[in-house]
Amino acid sequence: MSSDPYLSVKALTKYIKKKFDADPHLRDVYVKGELSNVKIHTSGHIYFTLKDNSSRLPAVMFAANARTVKFKPESGMTVLIRGDVTVYEASGQYQLYAQTMQADGIGDYYLAFEQLKEKLAKEGLFNAVHKKPFPRFPKKIAVVTAPTGAAVRDICITLNRRYPLAKIVIYPTLVQGAQAIQSIVQSIQAANKSDYDVMIVGRGGGSIEDLWAFNDEAVARAIFQSRIPIISAVGHETDTTIADFVADLRAATPTAAAELAVPSKAELLERLLSYRTGMYRMASNTITKEKTALNRLTSSMPFAYPDRLYRPFIERVERATDSLQREVVQTYRRSREQHAYLDRQLAGRSPENLIKQSASELDHLQRRLDSLIGQSLRNRTQQLSSAMRTLDALSPLKIMDRGYSISYKGGQVVKSVTQVEEGESLTISMKDGNLAATVTERILTSKGDNKDG
Repeated sequence: MSSDPYLSVKALTKYIKKKFDADPHLRDVYVKGELSNVKIHTSGHIYFTLKDNSSRLPAVMFAANARTVKFKPESGMTVLIRGDVTVYEASGQYQLYAQTMQADGIGDYYLAFEQLKEKLAKEGLFNAVHKKPFPRFPKKIAVVTAPTGAAVRDICITLNRRYPLAKIVIYPTLVQGAQAIQSIVQSIQAANKSDYDVMIVGRGGGSIEDLWAFNDEAVARAIFQSRIPIISAVGHETDTTIADFVADLRAATPTAAAELAVPSKAELLERLLSYRTGMYRMASNTITKEKTALNRLTSSMPFAYPDRLYRPFIERVERATDSLQREVVQTYRRSREQHAYLDRQLAGRSPENLIKQSASELDHLQRRLDSLIGQSLRNRTQQLSSAMRTLDALSPLKIMDRGYSISYKGGQVVKSVTQVEEGESLTISMKDGNLAATVTERILTSKGDNKDG
């Protein structure tokens, strides 16, 4: 049984759209062309056709992306667009969904801007965690801008008008031209050597070429490395530079930067007056409330009839007094009994009795010690006498008294005739002296020597 081979228009269109969406070459494409049939919807969406000499491409730019366009798109303009190509299912046609739009003629600037922006963003120079807080009431403000022109004049006038307490120091700086980048970096670094609370870096409006110094990497890194919080005020409200992304705060214009840097004197005075009025009102309400509470307390029953407060406690005090007296008597009686018991115990443990008892025990131990020493001395004397008799009996001299002698050969005692050869010299020790002798013959009393057998 075969299935229906025919597709619906919707199914076929969806399939084609998926093919477009899956193709990486149709993502993030860069297209150059002429605008035609431009329609700016009230919602902010921009519908147009992008064309060249031989082809036309329908396109749309939604409001979220259209807000980033710095100019008003008009038919006949040549533009550079980055976006995605996909299928619009309702009409079944493919179209370009634009994400960015740049007027042709500044393409190189735009590409350089995007590349540097992407590089610094990856390094984290735009992250909010690096943004430094601004003091609420700055004392010293550094202004890095051209010494002449509307920008520096607007900044100084606004600062003096809003917050005349702040000291303003101008760092004359080149803000456009070949030397502008180095001048801006040097001014920022010089300002960081002093104790400023806020720094404003900027200039008035101009073309992208005029503002390009504030899109340089060296300027961006100098702003990022500044220990002083920086407000970027470059060009007009529609102008956006790399310096705006790196700065701790971005102002639409130099005048707006001055307004962001300091509080308004008029607003502060108005706030102080409001605080004072509020404090007076709060104090008055508190006093009125406390007076009402005091009147209510003074007219209450405890204050109107104070004797009723302590009546219940009089009887409690009397009962407590009786109980205390009984407890004192019982405590005194127990203390006397305990004192008598301790006195008897102390009498039995008199120091005089203990001394007498100890003296008697000491005398007994002294007699016992003398007896043991005497007995030990007699035993040692007897042992010494016995040892002397034994030693005398074993003495060689005693043996020699009975006619014995000792022969030596080379200082060694001769114990056997086998130790001596004929013709050798011997020393014979006797009771009353020594003899020097020479062996003339060796006679064995046993059969062990075959030589003289």
